[in-house]
Amino acid sequence: MKGFGNYDKYPSISVDRNAFEGFENLREILKNTKERVTIFDCYPIVDTKSLLDNIKDLYDIVILSDECAYKNQDLTDKMQRWLTNDRIFGLMTTDFLDDYFIKEKIEDKRKIIENSDKKVLVIGVGALLVYSEGLVLHASIARWESQLRFRKGTPNWNCDNYNEDPLTKFKRGYFSEWRLGDKHKVRFIDKIDYFVDTNDISCPKVISLKDYFYAMQKTVKRPFRVVPYFDPGVWGGQWMKDVCGLDKREKNFAWCFDCVPEENSMYYDFGNVRVEMPAIDLVLFFAKNLLGERVQARFGNEFPIRFDFLDTMCGQNLSLQVHPTTEYIQQTFNMHYTQDESYYILDCEDDGSVFLGVKKDIDKNQFIQALQNAQNTDEIDVEKYINRWHAKKHDHFLIPAGTIHCSGSNAMVLEISSTPYIFTFKLWDWGRLGLDGKPRPINIGHGSRVIDFSRDTDWIAKNLVGQVNTINKTDTFTEEKTGLHEREFLETRRHWFCDEVLHKSDRSVNVLNLVEGEEAEIISPDNSFEPFVVHYAETFILPADAGDYIIRPTKKTKGKKLATIKAYVRG
Repeated sequence: MKGFGNYDKYPSISVDRNAFEGFENLREILKNTKERVTIFDCYPIVDTKSLLDNIKDLYDIVILSDECAYKNQDLTDKMQRWLTNDRIFGLMTTDFLDDYFIKEKIEDKRKIIENSDKKVLVIGVGALLVYSEGLVLHASIARWESQLRFRKGTPNWNCDNYNEDPLTKFKRGYFSEWRLGDKHKVRFIDKIDYFVDTNDISCPKVISLKDYFYAMQKTVKRPFRVVPYFDPGVWGGQWMKDVCGLDKREKNFAWCFDCVPEENSMYYDFGNVRVEMPAIDLVLFFAKNLLGERVQARFGNEFPIRFDFLDTMCGQNLSLQVHPTTEYIQQTFNMHYTQDESYYILDCEDDGSVFLGVKKDIDKNQFIQALQNAQNTDEIDVEKYINRWHAKKHDHFLIPAGTIHCSGSNAMVLEISSTPYIFTFKLWDWGRLGLDGKPRPINIGHGSRVIDFSRDTDWIAKNLVGQVNTINKTDTFTEEKTGLHEREFLETRRHWFCDEVLHKSDRSVNVLNLVEGEEAEIISPDNSFEPFVVHYAETFILPADAGDYIIRPTKKTKGKKLATIKAYVRG
């Protein structure tokens, strides 16, 4: 577990604009407006009550937009086709926020506003559906913060499900609430005057919409990192504690979302004020600049590449699992692409391993029955059915959807994959409980329908293990193709280097990680962006608009051998 102590957990971008923080400054903005009506439109799970408690005395009339929407069981019934009865899986909604509001109630509230000459505040989720003329503020919250609040008992929007399973609350957010909130934000973006960061509700941060866009425009023309977040797990390890500088008092850390823009945030430093924005906003409003026209044409306003960490060093095996094929995820979950992935081994002990593919000539029905029996007996001879491959540092295992797999203990995995991370069908969890003391969800029903039993020992060895080919070699660098499989839309390239390496972006987004060496520097061949330093194990994004780029050692690492792994969407 060797690191350099320089992993940056709080990457930020400096913006030469002003921001305001605290309720005192927010109140000044609200008091100084010439508008009679103020609309405070809130993303789901924003703490509307705390906002209201700190500003309601400025208004004669307060209208809660949530009162115009369906609530509790009525709201759940309206969403049920998307939520399904499954504990963790639903269907991606195609609804709009309007579909959950009652027109007659909206009309009643509008009449109150229009028949009065007093100062009015409209606040809550969908406030702009109630009224849209006046001073408009958008209250934002990061998805990760929403998840933490779910765990602490916060209910879903307009529900009283305080004590419901956090996984079920998260499902509602993932498949419905966040999608509704994003579509609503995009629809009304031209109406908004101010963006308000409410992740720390005791100290909201306020920027103008103009500066909100200015920050994002600056981001898509340069290398950048999203804000990583770390989470413990029943199988978690100890590597990230040392290398990423995490709290040693925690039992373990299992996951790090190091580049999942749908979930991560961005930090922007407006002078001394740090503003947190959802990274998904970059994708929603600047997809062409970020992804490139070719990638946007294929994936729309979604970021298709995901880098994350799975830490089992001094930990346990991951759950034995499989991901749905493209055909299955389209037909079953209303998603248009699936979770193809790969395991890049950042580090491991001598006994590190990866479970991958079925053994040759196993009986499919016998295996499925053994998995089902194990749910009651807590016993199954996994290696009777599944290959266990020895792993060493810098190995790259390819895992197209439909391939049964998991990381063994004592491995540090950089998972390089497509983005829909939630669709994991656990088949066997080694007879253990989750950190909450409950059995983790097992999905043999879904899993048994997508396991590709033709991916046996021989096929895996030929197609998914050790697929490294040298593409280019000079005195100062070696470029290698390490995957992915032809079923997967991502391509990966590893570069070993001790001097400058020019990377052609082809006007498409690139995602990279520094997998060897203390630090490196990214520079622009035409000086279109400032030099950007990255450290060991940090994931970074090169937007399409940043153009071609050079990666080279810094003064500190000059003459040393470094390596990056890069992923991009195949042309």
